[in-house]
Formats: sequence, C-alpha cells, structure tokens
Amino acid sequence: MEVTDNNLQTLVGYLQQTLSPDPNVRRPAEKFLESVEANQNYPVLLLTLVDKKDVDMTIRVASAIVFKNYVKRNWKLSEDDVSRIHDSDREAIKRLVVGLMLHSPHPVQRQLSDAVTVIGREDFPEKWPNLIQEMLNYFKEANFHVINGVLHTAHSLFKRYRYEFKSQTLWIEIKFVLDNFAKPLTDLMVDTMALAELHATLPDGLKVLLGSIVLITKIFYSLNFQDIPEFFEDNIKTWMKFFLDLLNKDYPVLKTGDDEEAGLLEELKSQICENIGLYAQKYSEEFAEFMPDFVTAVWSLLTTVGQQVKYDMLVSNAIHFLSSVAERPTFKHLFEAPDVLSSICEKVIIPNMEFRDCDEELFEDNPEEYIRRDIEGSDMDTRRRAACDLVKALAKHFEASITTVFSNYVTAMLQNYEKDPNTYWKSKDAAIYLVTSITVKGQTARLPRELVLATLPVVINLLHSKSIVVHTYAAHAIERVFTMKAEGGGACFKSTDIRPIADGLLNNLFASLEHPGSAENEYVMKAIMRSFSALQEEVLPYLAILIPKLTAKLTLVSKNPSKPHFNHYLFESLSLAVRIVCRTNRAAVLQFEEALFPVFENILQQDIQEFVPYVFQLLSLFLEFQESPVPNHYMALFPCLLSPVLWERTGNIPALSRLMQAFIEKGANQIVEAQRLNGVLGIFQKLLSSKSNDHEGFFILQRLVEHVQPGTLNEYLKHIFVLLFSRLQSSKTTKYIKSLLSFFFFFCFKYGPQSLISLVDNIQPKMFGMVIERLIIPDLQKVSGNIERKICSVGMIKLLTECPEVIEGGYSHFWGPILQTLIGLFELPEDDSVPEDEHFIEVDETPGYESAFCQLVFAGKSEHDPIQGHVPDPRRHLAQCLQKLSVQHPSKLPALISATLAPQAADHLSKYLMAANVSLS
Repeated sequence: MEVTDNNLQTLVGYLQQTLSPDPNVRRPAEKFLESVEANQNYPVLLLTLVDKKDVDMTIRVASAIVFKNYVKRNWKLSEDDVSRIHDSDREAIKRLVVGLMLHSPHPVQRQLSDAVTVIGREDFPEKWPNLIQEMLNYFKEANFHVINGVLHTAHSLFKRYRYEFKSQTLWIEIKFVLDNFAKPLTDLMVDTMALAELHATLPDGLKVLLGSIVLITKIFYSLNFQDIPEFFEDNIKTWMKFFLDLLNKDYPVLKTGDDEEAGLLEELKSQICENIGLYAQKYSEEFAEFMPDFVTAVWSLLTTVGQQVKYDMLVSNAIHFLSSVAERPTFKHLFEAPDVLSSICEKVIIPNMEFRDCDEELFEDNPEEYIRRDIEGSDMDTRRRAACDLVKALAKHFEASITTVFSNYVTAMLQNYEKDPNTYWKSKDAAIYLVTSITVKGQTARLPRELVLATLPVVINLLHSKSIVVHTYAAHAIERVFTMKAEGGGACFKSTDIRPIADGLLNNLFASLEHPGSAENEYVMKAIMRSFSALQEEVLPYLAILIPKLTAKLTLVSKNPSKPHFNHYLFESLSLAVRIVCRTNRAAVLQFEEALFPVFENILQQDIQEFVPYVFQLLSLFLEFQESPVPNHYMALFPCLLSPVLWERTGNIPALSRLMQAFIEKGANQIVEAQRLNGVLGIFQKLLSSKSNDHEGFFILQRLVEHVQPGTLNEYLKHIFVLLFSRLQSSKTTKYIKSLLSFFFFFCFKYGPQSLISLVDNIQPKMFGMVIERLIIPDLQKVSGNIERKICSVGMIKLLTECPEVIEGGYSHFWGPILQTLIGLFELPEDDSVPEDEHFIEVDETPGYESAFCQLVFAGKSEHDPIQGHVPDPRRHLAQCLQKLSVQHPSKLPALISATLAPQAADHLSKYLMAANVSLS
C-alpha cells in the first residue's frame, strides 16, 4: 500500500463513510479499514493524511483516531503473536509521530499523544531510547502549544510509576528518565513561573502557562512517587518555594462564575496539595523544614474557599495533606493546642461534613451516583470522606482532647436539631458523621448477634421506601448482615435464625425491584442472592413463586444487558436455586429446565455475548445433577459446542471448557457413538495453539483419557502426542510445562507407563530418554497445585515400579534420578521461578468488544481429582510399591538406592518405609 495520491483519496473516502450515522454505510467502511490493517505502509498513509493541511479537519481527526486505535490493537505483541505491523512501519512511526503530534492542531495532538503513550509503554526505553531527547528538543522552541504537547505525553508515559510494583526493571527505567528529564523539567518550571508573573494580568497567556505548570506538577508527582530522587532532594528548596508561592497566589483574571467545574487555578492548587501530601507522608524528614509554612498556607486556603462543587477536589486534597501531617508524631505539636483543635473542628471538619444542597440534589436526582460515592467508596476524594479521615488522624494523638472538644459541637448540633428538626436536620446528619469518625478506628466491634437479628425486621420494612437510596441501603445492610462471621469462623446466622422473617424478607426484596428506578438494582439482587444462600433449604417453599420472577427478570434484561453486576447476581441467584432444589429433589431438574431452557435458547440464538458464558455455566450445573446417559435435549446442544466461533471469544472459553468436560464426564460413550470425537479433539487442538487457554485444552484431554473407553483413543494418540511436542518445541512456557507433565503422568496412571513410553518413542526412537532428561527431572518441581502434584507422584511411582524398560531395560540408568526427583516433589518447596525471557500474558487482549469471563461462585464445582480414592497417601504408596518391586528383584533396590540417591533423599525414603511398616529385600 504505497503512499500515493490515489491511496490517500481512497482513504479519505472510507474515513468519510466511517463518520456516517447510517450503519449500512459506516460498518462496511470500518470493515474495509480493518481488512487493510496488515498492509505495509498503512499506518504511514494514515499519518501522511493527518499532516495534510489542505484536508478537512474532520477527516484529519478521524485519521488520527483510526491510527490511535490501530496502535492500541496491534502494537503490543505477546510471545506467540504474529505482528500485524511491519518492522519498517514500526520504525517509520517512531520516526514521524512525535514531531507530527507536537505541530498538529489540538484535536489531532491529543489523539497522537495517546498513540505515543501506547507505543512508549511497550518500547520505551529499550526500543525507543531517543524518545525523551526528541521531546526535550522541542522545549527550546518556546512555543507552549508544542511544550504542552510534550508535557501531556510525558505525563501519560510516567503516571504508571504511581501504581507499578517495585522492581529492578522499573528502577532502571525511572533512573533513565530522571537522568534525562529531571533537570530540563526543573528549568522549564523556573522559566514558566517567571513568564506567569509577567502575564499575571493577561488571561489568555496566563491560561496557557498555568496549563503547563499543572502538567509539570503532575509529572513531579509521578517521578517522586516510588522514592525521592536525588535530583529533586537536591533541588527541594526550588520546588517547595514554587509550590508555596502558587498555593498563596490568587489570579483574579482566572476567576470564573462556574460553580461546578474546577478551573485551572483550582486544579493547580489541588495538585500541589497532592504533591506536598506525598512528601509529608513518605519523605517527612526531607520535608520537615517546609512543613509549618505549608500547614499555614493550606489552613488559610481551607478557610477561604467556598462550598461550591468546583473546590471539592482542592478541599479534599488539602485536608488529606493536613491528615498526613497530623498522624505523624514529629508534627503533632502543630495541632495539640485546644484552640487549634477547636478551630479545626469549627472551620474545617464540620463545614465539610455537612450535607450540602448539591448532595441533596444528587440524593434526589441521581441516586445511583450518590450510592456509588457512598457505598462503593468512590467518595475517596469527597470533602466528607477527607474530613472523616482528618478526625481519625487527629484521634491517634489527641483522642481525649478531640473527644472533649468535638462532643461540645455534637451537643450543640443535636440541640439545634431538637429545636427545629425540619430546618436543622442537616446538623443531626453532620453530628452522626462526626461521632462515627471518632469512634470507628479501622475495625468494627462485634455487635451481639441477637441485637443485629432484632434490627432486621426494621431494615426489611425499609425496603418499602420509595426512595431509591433508602431501599438500596436497606438491601445492602441485609446483604452485609448475612456475610457476618461467628467467632469460630462460620456464618453468624443460621437458616433457622432467618426462617421466622423469611416471608417478609423475600417478598420485600422482590417488591423492591418493582420500585421505579430499581428494576435492575444490583444491591437488591445481591441481597436476594445472599438471602438464598443464608436460607438454604428454608427457601424451598418460596421458589415456586420466585423462580418465575427471576426467569421473567432474566428475559427482560437479556433484551438490553446494561447492568453487569445486577446480571451477575441474577445468575448467581438462579445457580443457588438450582443447586438447593436439585440436591434435595433431582426430579425438580426437569421443572427448572422447562422454566429456564427457553430463555437460554434465546440467549444462545441471539448471541447475547454478555450472557453466553453464564448460560454455559448453568448448563454445566444442570449436567452435574444428571445421570448417564445424558438426556437427548442436552445432547442436541452438543454440536453447537464444536463451533470454532464460540471458542474464539476469550470470555467464553473457561465456561465452554467446563461444559465440554461435563458432557465428556456424563456422556463420553454418546459422544463416541455420535462420531463427535474428531470435533472434540479439534477443539483441543485449537486451545493448545493458544498460550492463554492451553490449560483448558489439557482439562478436556484429561477428561477424554479418563472417561472414554480404553482403545477408543488409540488411533488419535500419536497425533495428539505429536501436537504436544510440537507446541513444547515452539513455545516452552512454564505454565505449559506444568500442564504437560501433569497430563503425561495422568496418562501413565490411566494407561500404564509402557503405553506412554511406546507412544513417545514411536515419534522418535529413544525420545522418552530426552523427556526424562530435559523435562521430567529439571522441571517436575515447577508443578503446582495439590491435585496436580499428586497426579505426577502417582504416575511417577508407576513409572518407577511397573515399567520393565525403566527398571532393567534401556532407561534403567534413569531409575535413580527419577526416584530422587520424586522425593524432591514430596519434600522440596515448589519451584515458582519464571525464566527472565518468558513474558507470558494470562489473558488475550483481543481487539474490539470482549465480554470478560465471570465465574459463578454458586454454579462452581469442586476441583476435580481423578486420583481420588485410588491413592490416599502417595508417600506410603511409594513405599509399598517399592517393597513389591524388591520382592521381584531381591537385593537390587537397596544397592541401587545407596548408589544413586543423595543422603537426604535416602533419609526421607527410609522414613516412608518405616511409616508404611515395610522394608526392601
């Protein structure tokens, strides 16, 4: 795809069509652009179009967006991926994109900056070492449109330092950045502050300059987050002087009449409070000399800003700074005077705990957002949460003092409420928050269960409230109560405790879903799920009425799935109902099938992606309660499971794999008779080729070996083993090795060690020796999981004691090393090391929409143990099998063990023999 005028014109046409509101025009254009993504020069063509100043700006922005999305989808490579971007295009992009980004109009610049961030996250600094220097060169232009582009990109690149785990690789990268960027950033801050002084009365210029300073302060936070860099410690006075000056500055020309949106000045001061809060919390020794001045400045700031929403983030960060200072013993003298505590309570804490008009509006007009902020903890940056945190910080050192001081305010607020509840109800609300802030100290004292149980009827009645917030809080409280644990660790409330209130509980919960605005209330559905779980068999009398309601709700939400949490708890509730009923009355399975299968069929036919994995999990649960052979209406579904399209969605695979395993477990003979074995093995082959999901392929293969009649798989086995070794040769990941070893030894347990050796040696003579030498001995210790390690140990015991080739044949020289390795599996800790060059991604990052897999807890099945019942104690089993072998080969084993086992391993073996009360002949 050459960069020609014709190709550019063609691209313009398709981009124009992607902007069409008509899906019949838009979608074909989008499909075409996706189809040419792998063509060489395609990204260069996009960037060329972005730079065409004679092209309409809408098309240039569209081209930039398409380029950004192309980079997001294709730049990152996992180990087995084939790159859709040619190497020459990768180099061309890195050569062109920074300069193009910085000299483009703002709408284009933001899109290209995002693309640079994505590329930088993968390639910087190893594959793009000149990125920082290239960006820094543009600082010399003194063009703040360009400079802000550099700063925005730097901020996007470096902000991941705030949340990444510490590692040597991260330290090396940060050091590289600091060595190259810290001084130019400081110099830029000095110059920009000077220019801001010159433009203090010119709003347009000042906005641009303060925009730069905001980005600089954000970058400062990222670069200082992991540890205080030496450069910034050496220049701490310069930075702190700027921060203090800016906190005390007031630029009248930047004042706005908007009470909702924070302006540049509010954003800047808020970030500075976050920066000094970081230093107060993590680098208090270096920050100590500046602390008093900043406390004074922040205190002054808090007493002058208003109650408007635009100041919320600033106030929150300012109070969090005071909290960071107050909780440190070194600085408690700044707060210990009674008049200071009184002033803090009166001027900072109470005003920011009060229920404001904007809170009341949110309560009435947007209850979902109100609930999200409060229940879900997204109020971390709210005034009220910050004020509560400040109270807790002060209580660490001044509990007695603040209790006395704050009690006076609480008394006064409650007296106001008593005089006129309608006018002063907010005083009571603030008093309650103030009391709970003082009394809650990171843990909740265990309330008497009788008291909690006695309050439940009152809470249940609140489910009738028409207020969404009130009945949601009631449902949330019920759900939390049913998760309480008794002192012994079990559930605090038994089903018999809840039985007397079950009728009102269930009726009111389901009635809550009828309230306007709560048809898909996730807290109510979660409470229903938790109530089913708490009641267990006590819920049975109600299910005849409730199951149709749940089914109707599923039918409704499947038309437009929009609340993922609600949907999840709905399926969990259905899973619980199925499990509770079917384990007590298997005949009831049919009734559930009649109710749910039509809905399931519709979901699968309509391909409602959000619900398909849930349906697979519920079908697996139904199969758990079926006897062999599998009923015909289930087997009719089986051909659908063999559709490769279903297995291409990452979100489907765990649920599909489990359903496939359930079919094999209950209907292996039916699958064989229907000649579907080829299809199942095709799915196994598909999964084996995916590094993210190869373990699911092994689960399916293991079930086939476990349940298909011996001999049926013979014609396929050589092909299967060839596939296994081909994958091992092309991609030897630790995760794959674990699965492969577990399968080999399960095969050994099921079909015998001689079958395993013959299959391997039929691929290549004496190949099993290489398997022992290069796979079993060096890597067995990496196998994880109790069941997997048990499978390996039992299979190895068979290999050691039942296989002539290993005992006295061509592989007999491995007998001692195999035994040594087996004892190591028993006694040594798991080897959880991962090679440095193994960068394995657990989840495929598939372009486009992907519904994530969500495991249904109540539809889950206990981990499958195919050895269960055969070998209770592998160590004792080894001792017993060795004893039988020694009878067949008198005096051979003691000499062999003495010659080959390390002394410590020999000691362990002696203990196994003594515990089993056997000896070797």
